[in-house]
Amino acid sequence: MEITEKNNFCVILAGGRGQRLWPASRKEYPKQFMDFFGTGKTMLQTTFERFARILPKENIYICTCKEYFQLVKDQLPELPEKNIMQEPIHRNTAPSVAWANMRILRRDPDANIIITPSDQLVLNEQSFYHSITVGLGYVAENDVLLAMGVKPTRPEPGYGYIQLGDLSCKPEVYQVKSFTEKPERDFARMFMESGEFYWNTGIFISNARHLIETFKGVFPTVLRNLNVVNPNYTDEEELAYVEANYPRYPNLSLDYAILEQSRDVFVMKCDFGWADMGTWHAIYEAMSKVENDNVVLDSHVEMEDCRNNIIKLPKDRLGVFSGLDGYIVVEQDNVLMICKKGDSSSLVKKYANEAQIKYGDEFV
Repeated sequence: MEITEKNNFCVILAGGRGQRLWPASRKEYPKQFMDFFGTGKTMLQTTFERFARILPKENIYICTCKEYFQLVKDQLPELPEKNIMQEPIHRNTAPSVAWANMRILRRDPDANIIITPSDQLVLNEQSFYHSITVGLGYVAENDVLLAMGVKPTRPEPGYGYIQLGDLSCKPEVYQVKSFTEKPERDFARMFMESGEFYWNTGIFISNARHLIETFKGVFPTVLRNLNVVNPNYTDEEELAYVEANYPRYPNLSLDYAILEQSRDVFVMKCDFGWADMGTWHAIYEAMSKVENDNVVLDSHVEMEDCRNNIIKLPKDRLGVFSGLDGYIVVEQDNVLMICKKGDSSSLVKKYANEAQIKYGDEFV
């Protein structure tokens, strides 16, 4: 059968809590549903529109938690409701992708699937589309898992690093030799300087048949048993079965399930200008700076003798700063956070957890 664009699907991961961007990102309204940069579109909407330019909208699925179903529905009214897949209980990214893969494979046995986070910055859209097109063609002809990698521009400890192995039959596609998640900064610098390591963007491409075989080696037979119990199940019966059985899945990330557990994993060298919008430090590094290397996110500020800061305030606030150097300043609702920038991702999560324990859920 000839593979066409109708055989190409996308799964957007939008169930995260976004704790590393606290206090702007909150449990009830996490970062992917926010217009973080004042563009008029949320991160989820931007990601959806990026893929809707090259795929039929009905071929795009959103994996999220049931408490965010209405947010997804409100922000993407053009998306069929059945394409919003709600985890009945939070189990990280791998189980939700396994479920989406099963549903897509049932719809189209020749499907190719792009898996992507909902909170990434892509600067060169044309280069991105080129890489995606080449990747889809590659997995249509080869039973592999293809990661999209970009060359590091700094020793960033908050990202995953993929080591290139042997070159495949396709230019710019290599076997994955090793994967290291969030290394110490010194190791990240060694990785960058070696030229052998690329950042893991979290974007993966595979054909659906191979992907389900990969999950068979990682997960218990929870969802696959549905075909045995009721091979002609309806959508309603699928949802009822998932509701009852989903908690049996382990809490496992897609990066771990694919990059660390699978054999047929390859990485494509990409150059589309990428950043993970998951931490304040990463946003600071990725965004263009104003005078004195300050990053001001959709906020009203007056600054004197300030440098190397990232600031995000509510629309109705004016921030006045003098002599501030190397800080994160974020105010949202009932929380104001001021802390040194540094490698802040683990600290911010710690602050959020401590606030929840000491003061209650209303502060996270």
